[in-house]
Amino acid sequence: VQLVESGGGLVQAGGSLRLSCAASGSTSTINVMGWYRQAPGKQRELVATITSGSASTNYADSVKGRFTISRDNAKNTVYLHMNSLKPEDTAVYYCNALGYTIRTGAYVTWGQGTQVTVSS
Repeated sequence: VQLVESGGGLVQAGGSLRLSCAASGSTSTINVMGWYRQAPGKQRELVATITSGSASTNYADSVKGRFTISRDNAKNTVYLHMNSLKPEDTAVYYCNALGYTIRTGAYVTWGQGTQVTVSS
């Protein structure tokens, strides 16, 4: 499975952005997809996840009510809709996929990351 993110950029505080993560390859083996972020000098942290089956979602407390994760199964794409952005949301955002194959067992795949910068 390969992941390609897009949609990052520079936005003013209070603004919105939508990130996209397009998956290719053996996408039927993916169980969960998610977004993580890493700010300079900080550890990578979970932002949101969505399951492949029931589309159950999970959010970090810091983004609840502002961010929404969604998916388009036909396009094998997961989105992160970010509203009411704050300067502290500035980070490189990474897409992540967790899956399982009989041949390799459990796996984790990461995208290359996309920069989101929120100016005050």
